Formats: sequence, C-alpha cells, structure tokens
Amino acid sequence: MIYGFDHVEFYVGSAKMVAYWYAKAMGFSIAGYRGPETGRKDRISYYLTKNKIKWVITSALKPNTSDVASFVTLHGDGVKRFSVLVDDVEKSFSRAVQHGALTVQKPYRTEDSHGYIEEAFIRIYDDTELGFFNTAHYKGLFKPGFDKPIQDFVIQCEETGLEAIDHIVGNVREKEMDRWADYFNKTLDFETFIEFGPGDISTKYSALLSKVVRAKDNVIKLPINEPYKGLKKSQIEEYIEEYHGTGIQHIAISTPNIIASIRALRKNGVEFLEVPATYYDELRKKKFKVTENIDELQELGILCDIEGQGYLLQLFTKPIGDRPTFFFEIIQRRNGAQGFGQGNFQALFEAIENDQKKRGNW
Repeated sequence: MIYGFDHVEFYVGSAKMVAYWYAKAMGFSIAGYRGPETGRKDRISYYLTKNKIKWVITSALKPNTSDVASFVTLHGDGVKRFSVLVDDVEKSFSRAVQHGALTVQKPYRTEDSHGYIEEAFIRIYDDTELGFFNTAHYKGLFKPGFDKPIQDFVIQCEETGLEAIDHIVGNVREKEMDRWADYFNKTLDFETFIEFGPGDISTKYSALLSKVVRAKDNVIKLPINEPYKGLKKSQIEEYIEEYHGTGIQHIAISTPNIIASIRALRKNGVEFLEVPATYYDELRKKKFKVTENIDELQELGILCDIEGQGYLLQLFTKPIGDRPTFFFEIIQRRNGAQGFGQGNFQALFEAIENDQKKRGNW
C-alpha cells in the first residue's frame, strides 16, 4: 500500500548554498546532515523539512566518481528521485517489476542504533527514479547516515505556511506521454484521472498534451506533459532542450492560505510569473463567489480556476535555478476542487511565453 509522498531528493551543484536558499526563501528548517563528518566521503546532503514536506539536497564531493556530479553536469540542478511511503518495500517493488518496472536498486536495508529503514528504486523519466520507502522500524532523525547539522542555522525569514506535496509533474518527449501513463498505471496500479488533448492547453503560439495519473485513493498525483505542434517552441520543448532529457518539471506545494503564503514568499525573494491584468477583469465578470478578495489576488498575481462548486488558487514561480527548467507551483484547493487549473492555462502560457522571449528561446 502507498501512503503518499515521503521525500524528494535534489542533485545540485552546491548543497549548502541551495539548502540555505530553501530555508531563507521558502521557510524550510535544515534538520539533518550527511557528509564526511558522518562517514560519507563522496557527497554531502542536507535534510530539510516544512510541515509534511521533506527535501534532501545533495551535491558531489568526488567529481570523477559521483553520479551526482554527472547528473548536475548534464541536467543542472534538478530532481533526481522522489520516494513514496509504503507498508512493504519488497512487495511494492516486486509488484512493480512484475508489471514492467525498470530496476534501479533492489530492496535493501540500512540500520543504526535507532533501527532500520528499507527502500528500493525503479527507473522513471530518463535519469529520474521513484523510490519505495519504509520507516516503520526507524526512530532516528530521517534515515541512517544522517545526523543533526554540524552547524546551527539561524535564518530569519517570513513564515510561508507551505504544507505538503500536492503533485509532481514530469515532462517527456513527443509521443512518450501515453507510454509513461501506462507505465505508472501498470507498475503502481494507478489510474488515468484527467487527460488534456489537442487544443485543451494552448495559446495561438504553443501547446502541450497532458495526462494525470494517480493512486486510486488520490494520495499520489503525477501529471505527465509532452509537447504538441505549435507556431513557436513550447515550454516542454524548451525544458527538454535545456535539461538535456526528460524529468521533473515542477512540484506543486499545497498551503491552507495561499494569500499569506505568496505574500511571505515574495517578501523572502521568491520570483513568480507575471499574470496580465486583463486576467482579473475576466475573473470579476464571472461573478463567482470566492472567499478571497479579488483585488488581493490581483495584487499578488494569484490565479483562480473555478470547478463546479469549488475553485483552485495557484501561482507558479519562475525557474529557481540557472537553467529554465525546474520550478514550483503554490496551490490551494477550495470546496473539493480536484483539477489542475485548466481555466488558468491561457494566462499561464502567456506568462511563460513572455519569459521565453526574454531568454531568446522562443
């Protein structure tokens, strides 16, 4: 059984600097450390937490022997793997492999005086991995090899209120989306939840296709995007070119109060896409009753998509690294909204296309 997302591991050029950014800009706590001082000589990792969110930020110390260094050289900073919490690693892994999953690491156990953890990994997009993780028998900080940080990080920032991972989005090449959707559905016993076909996600210049697969109890949601023909280069094509492969495009993080979260994140220095003012004129014309003040949504650039009796509030950061690849989505779901902001796609695409123009990639 899969209980939900457990943690995400990023491979980066400098773990210490990136961990500091997550703490200062997004309000994470630097809770753990792994490196030479704890017995790991080839890499260094920081363990960060924020409510239900867990990040591992890893960089290489041995450039000629580390998979971290080769990953970062090819892709830049990005998501190497994400792990889901399961009740039985062996059973979850075996089922996945029997249904076609590509093996990266068979189930194994690591232990210390606090107990043991079990994990295993399968291959997903190109160099990306999905892990099965079980901590039922571990009482330590995170997992063996991690200890408390070797220095005290006293970092002042605005409280961001970020709560949990809502979904994780992958970008794949043209005509690969269906194959990956089938891969997740077969190996993890997921189902296709939503499908966006030709014309559903587009402007007059660029487009994409998308499918959302999910665990049948909705604890995991994985949208998959592929490029679609258009007059200009799509954001998916730009990602694949700049990332030099397929991988994780963005992670959506939920919050119980998106206005407070975006206000704090902006004060902390996080950059967001710019939404045209005309978007809010159209939103007002709909006369849909929302709890939030639309003037305040406009001030902060927050998008609002109406779904039946519910609605979705969201905003996307600009790419957080040097390459125009990985970014975050901040999201709040109201009154049972389950979608992904289809009504916002036009404004979102126009904002992304504007940034592509500035980079000379469009």
